[in-house]
Amino acid sequence: MAVYIHQLKQWPHFSWQPDELINLLAEVRYLQGKLLGKVELLGFELRNEANLETLIQDVVKSSEIEGELLNPELVRSSIAVHLGLDYKGKENKDRHIDGIVEMMLDATQNNDKSLTDERLFGWHSALFPAGRSGMYKIEVAKWRTGEMQVVSGVMGKEKIHFEAPRANLLESEMLNFLTWFNEEQKMDDLLKAGVAHFWFVTIHPFDDGNGRIARAIADMQLSRADRVNQRFYSMSTQINADKKSYYQILEKSQKSSLDITQWLVWFLNCLKEAIINSDGIISKVITKHDFMVKNSPAITNDRQHLVITKLLDGFEGNLTTSKYAKLTKSSSDTALRDITDLIEKGILLKSGSGGRSTHYQLNTKE
Repeated sequence: MAVYIHQLKQWPHFSWQPDELINLLAEVRYLQGKLLGKVELLGFELRNEANLETLIQDVVKSSEIEGELLNPELVRSSIAVHLGLDYKGKENKDRHIDGIVEMMLDATQNNDKSLTDERLFGWHSALFPAGRSGMYKIEVAKWRTGEMQVVSGVMGKEKIHFEAPRANLLESEMLNFLTWFNEEQKMDDLLKAGVAHFWFVTIHPFDDGNGRIARAIADMQLSRADRVNQRFYSMSTQINADKKSYYQILEKSQKSSLDITQWLVWFLNCLKEAIINSDGIISKVITKHDFMVKNSPAITNDRQHLVITKLLDGFEGNLTTSKYAKLTKSSSDTALRDITDLIEKGILLKSGSGGRSTHYQLNTKE
């Protein structure tokens, strides 16, 4: 008796109930068009900035889903360098971060190219440049040769959530998947993104990194659906915000029939929320742009520009004189002079009750 969906006789001939998807799909399509129209009005510079902010979220949150926390500042540096954008902050020297960024950019900027096993092997190599996942050595840039289970719980009390197809089936499984993905279909592009995500993560062809690559494949297909090679909403951010239900619907669907309507409903609702929440990214970009246009003439030096940019990008914690000095590699006296100058010009506001509690924030009032 089949336990998992890939063991069913008709696998991988998925089906769904169009009547249960049509209204939701129409709503997502409307929001998608509305967002792309809004982005088009931003102009070249702000579109690039919105794309950068979205990609940062995508890279950071896709890794966070897997329990890996990346430094957003280093991710910003890596993406900016790869896109040829101006960036004066801390330089990224982490090859692992560069690899994740390279995979995401290849998926979205080259969405018109075929997805092949060699391309996937390249992504996998980029994710694991040292050939290890944490402390463990893994097979890199090849289909796994061992069996794969998704397990939780402590040793001796493990719970098996899913068993992937056997290793000796992977070559034919991936040939079927890649042939389907690269062929033109009558299927809606957004539905295809949902099917592709589910199909790939069910095959689970690699030793590790399957979730991140599945999300990159979905983003690749969503880029095709948007007909742009820039990203203005982050599915990974929304999935991470609802991670528990993400794993629940995957497990439920992987133990069910080939009718994946429930998974597609979940995927489209997640996509809808991601598009709605993109307003936050666009608002942040516009606020940053307007603030810099207004205040740039009064910013005296590169140190001030660096710190103000960091505050606009989402500086964690409170800005103090000592943090300013550390960020700009300057003395405390120089930091205090810079801060005093910015306060006098109305760019910074002084907060706190004095002494060590004194900190500074941007004056975003009109």
